[in-house]
Amino acid sequence: MNVYDTLTDLAITLPPVAIPAAAYVPFVQTGNLVFLSGHIAKKDGKVWAGQFGKNMTTEEGKAAARSVAIDLLGTLHVAIGDLNRVKRIVKLMSLVNSTGDFTEQHLITNGASELIGQVFGSGVGAHARSAFGVAQIPMGACVEIEMIVEFA
Repeated sequence: MNVYDTLTDLAITLPPVAIPAAAYVPFVQTGNLVFLSGHIAKKDGKVWAGQFGKNMTTEEGKAAARSVAIDLLGTLHVAIGDLNRVKRIVKLMSLVNSTGDFTEQHLITNGASELIGQVFGSGVGAHARSAFGVAQIPMGACVEIEMIVEFA
């Protein structure tokens, strides 16, 4: 399976690496692991702002998380040079901007997890995951996700 063929079939074009908004780098490699910094949701090139339980639906959240996964794949491509080198998506950590009584963070994060599974398959793409509800994310973004990947 060629990852780039799968991306083409899904009509996904990898974006360039986003310029960090603060004092950090987009990714760090150590050994055969690469740690991708948190990427925030964007819509039409702008921060996808909102808060679940207040002014956003779970379905909108799944779409936002999917968009973050696409951005993460763009950064991963730059980090390792070829997405076909991915041996395992190790972990996703998702921060979901939500009210205190909102409890569907895991369903929102599925937007990213499902896309990763489609792109890499059920073996390589199966990953550990955390999904947290938080009071706020930088710039009011609705979702932020980071990823850890093992590569050859």
